[in-house]
Amino acid sequence: MYNQQDMPSNSGTLISDTQNISLTELINKGIAYAIIVAGFLSVVFIFIGGISFILSGGQEEKIKQAVSTIRYAIIGLIVTILAVIIVNALGKIIGISTTDYISFSEIVRIIQDISKSVRGGSGSPDTLQ
Repeated sequence: MYNQQDMPSNSGTLISDTQNISLTELINKGIAYAIIVAGFLSVVFIFIGGISFILSGGQEEKIKQAVSTIRYAIIGLIVTILAVIIVNALGKIIGISTTDYISFSEIVRIIQDISKSVRGGSGSPDTLQ
């Protein structure tokens, strides 16, 4: 077996970063990213459906398809949100404390951190002028 001293140093690499993440943090980040991706895709498909609706030129078939795209995008967003709620509710019914693994406040913090990094590390919207 290898000692910790015999193993090569991986500081700052993907391997060392994943070794330092706890299971709870990994689950919370996964849920946060899933919510972000689902929300982004829903907005994109609502936008695509709106453009299709505008460009339909009054043709019934194109209008139905555009409305269907918008409807399914909204349904997908609702299902994503409900999935998190249902998993938490089922965990409480079964007696498993899912809040130990899925922390809503931690998910919100992760989403805020991601949005700050996307904006270039600027402060909150209250500090922007």
